[in-house]
Amino acid sequence: MRETGKLDYIEMPAGGGTLDSVKAFYAMAFSWSFTDYGPGYSAFSEGLDGGFDGNPAEGAAKPLPVLYSHDLEATLAAVKDAGGRIVRPIFSFPGGRRFHFADPAGNELAVWSEE
Repeated sequence: MRETGKLDYIEMPAGGGTLDSVKAFYAMAFSWSFTDYGPGYSAFSEGLDGGFDGNPAEGAAKPLPVLYSHDLEATLAAVKDAGGRIVRPIFSFPGGRRFHFADPAGNELAVWSEE
């Protein structure tokens, strides 16, 4: 059941002819599946929580979707194999470790693990 005020959806750009490559990237790297709504929109349903970063990195002016991984190194390899560009290599932060990557459309995301 949806609740008023609950973060429910995140929409990321995939313009300039990148929609098919973005879908292929997430399917290969994270096994995501998609529902197409016409030729210019594709939806995914992969879970969502959120947070605010009170100390963002310099130049971080956009929301940062963060994915979880049980095996950070294996996920880093999958992202590279799928054609993702590593923006920040694995680093530690309070609560775990993570890395940042850019997808084929240039969207920056992070992947984190508790270990």
